[in-house]
Amino acid sequence: MDIELPPGSERWPSRLREELSTDLKPAGVLIPIVQRRRDLTILMTRRADYLAHHPGQVSFPGGRMEEADVDIVETALRETEEEVGIARHQVTVIGHMRPTPTITGYAVTPTVGLIEDDLQLTPDPGEVADIFEVPLEYLMDMSNYQESYRDFKGQKFRVIEVQFEGQRIWGATAFMLSRFINYIKNNS
Repeated sequence: MDIELPPGSERWPSRLREELSTDLKPAGVLIPIVQRRRDLTILMTRRADYLAHHPGQVSFPGGRMEEADVDIVETALRETEEEVGIARHQVTVIGHMRPTPTITGYAVTPTVGLIEDDLQLTPDPGEVADIFEVPLEYLMDMSNYQESYRDFKGQKFRVIEVQFEGQRIWGATAFMLSRFINYIKNNS
């Protein structure tokens, strides 16, 4: 599987790099771009605090691929509908990015989709504690991205972090987000 490890991963112990790039379960998320009247926003969720994996963390809607899913795009659209109530027909898929590994053993493929601003959100309280939107203009400003460090398996790792109105976007989600923003900047 052609995954993309974060910057600095070349300094990680080889055992950890191998662990984060083999035997990964496929998962898909949607990077939902909401077309508001005056600007574009990215819709994000904060996961419920009692979930087994990544509780309380900010993420894109999405999850693990199921046998019934035709492909990873279907996974992202199905999970988005289940988690926040955005129906598949409301999303215009415009592309996808290379998978990102997570420490929980998933290869997460981001699908990028446009959504009109007349959406009605229905969060699943079993999975989602909050839904919010971050203006694309805010995310395009690289001064809003900070470096922080996280300890994992006895090693200190650099992670990207974005603070927005009390929400902390970090880890794999921030990495996927920064890759998406860099793609926009380099291809505009």
